Amino acid sequence: MERNNTVLLVHPEISRNKYNFAGIIENEPLELEYIFTVLRDAGYRPYIWDGQVEKVPFVKRLRELKPGAVYICGRTRQEGFMKEYARAAKASGAVTMIGGLHAQRCWKRFFNDYTDFVFTGYDPQLIADVLGGKDPERINSLCFRKDGRWTVNKAVPHDIRTLPRPDRSYFYEHPDRYRYLELLPAAHVRTSYSCPYRCSFCIRNRMNCGVYAQRDIADVVDEIADISCENIYIIDDDFLFDEKRLGEFVRLIRLRKIRKRYVCYGRADFVASHPGIMRELADIGLYYVLTGIEATDDAHLNAYSKRCDNEVNKRAVRILNGLGINMMGMFIVDLDFTPDDFRSIYKWAVKNDLKHAAVSIFTPEMHTELIKEYKDRLITRDPADWDYLHVVAEPTRMSVKKYYFHYHILLIRLFLRAWRQGIYDFIDYRFFIGSMVKNLFRFGG
Repeated sequence: MERNNTVLLVHPEISRNKYNFAGIIENEPLELEYIFTVLRDAGYRPYIWDGQVEKVPFVKRLRELKPGAVYICGRTRQEGFMKEYARAAKASGAVTMIGGLHAQRCWKRFFNDYTDFVFTGYDPQLIADVLGGKDPERINSLCFRKDGRWTVNKAVPHDIRTLPRPDRSYFYEHPDRYRYLELLPAAHVRTSYSCPYRCSFCIRNRMNCGVYAQRDIADVVDEIADISCENIYIIDDDFLFDEKRLGEFVRLIRLRKIRKRYVCYGRADFVASHPGIMRELADIGLYYVLTGIEATDDAHLNAYSKRCDNEVNKRAVRILNGLGINMMGMFIVDLDFTPDDFRSIYKWAVKNDLKHAAVSIFTPEMHTELIKEYKDRLITRDPADWDYLHVVAEPTRMSVKKYYFHYHILLIRLFLRAWRQGIYDFIDYRFFIGSMVKNLFRFGG
C-alpha cells in the first residue's frame, strides 16, 4: 500500500432505529476475524470496527487510524451504510474495498467512484492479494475499477479447508455483546459454506458459486477446543446434513472431553429421520436448533420447494422437545396471507408446543429469479427494507397497512406467550411489546 499498512475492517450497524431485534441476537464478526488473521500474518496492521458494539463513531475512528485501506462487508439491509462508509474512507484517501454476502451476489450495486474493489468470493486471501499489489486481472472473484471502468473477473468457489484460525481478540474484548438469545457470549464457528438444498426463497444456496463446501471435522473440533467460550454458534447454513460427519463430530467432542453448548441450523426432515444422532448431539451439548418450519400448510411448503411437509415439521418438534433441545422454529408470512393464515402460525406453535418462534416477512432476494418475478409488485427499492421485517412487495389479499397490522399482532402474541413461559428473561419485554404496539398503525399508510 502506498499510504501505510493500517487496514480498517468494518461491519456496519444493522439499523439506526429501534425497529430491529438488536440485543437479542448479535453476531460475532467472523468474516472480519478471518481477514484480520490473513492481514496480520502478511505484515499489515488490521483493526476491526463493528457497528453493533462500537461507541466510537466510524468517522472518528477513521480519522484516528488514518488507514491505507478500508474493507467493508455487510448484508443487503446494510448497503446504505456500506456505501456511506466507503465514501468517507475514499474522501480520507484510503483504498476502498467491499465484500460480504450482499456484494457476492449484487456486486454491480457497488460500482461507483468511491469504491476501488468489490469481492465476489469468500476467500480472505483475496484482500491480501489486492493490498500486496498482485495484478487485479489475475485475481479471481474480484471486480475492480481502473481508469473509470469496471472489470468483473470470474467468481470461483472457495475451498474453506484453507481458512486460517480467526483472530478472536475483538470478540474477547466484548464479552457482553455477542450473544444468541440467553447464551452470552456466543462464539461463531463455520464448518461449511453454502447450502446443499435449493429452497426457492433462500439466497444462501447461491453463495460460493452455489458450491457446498465442508471443512474437515477434526479441524473444526480443534478450533472449538481452543475457543475460550462455552457457547458455540455453528453458523453453517445447514449443519445437520451429513450423518457420518455428525457422528465423527460427536466422537471427537467426547474424546476431547469438550463440554460446551451448541447452536446450529438444521432441517426438520433431518431431525425427524435421525432421532439417534440427535440424541447423541443432545448428549454433547446441542442446545438450540434453528429450523425453517416456514409454513403451517403443505401448499406453501411446496411453493417454497422445501421438500418437507407439515407432519415432518411436527415430528421434528416432538423429537427435539423430548431430547431437551430447543427448536427455534422460523416461519415466513407470505404475501398471499389472509388474517387466518397469520393466526395459524400462533395456533401451530401452541398446539405443537413450540416455545421459540421467529417470523419473517416473505422477501424476494435481490439478484434472484424471485426478484424478477416480483419486480412489478415492489413497493420499495430501499435496500434497508430487505431486513425481513418490512413488506417490499404488494400483498395480494389485503392492503399493506392491514398486512403490517396482522403481522405485528402475531409478533405481540408470540412475545406475550414467551413472557408468560418465562423465556428470554434477559430482554426488556415491555420495550419490545410496546414498540410492536406502536408499529400496528405506523406502517403501510
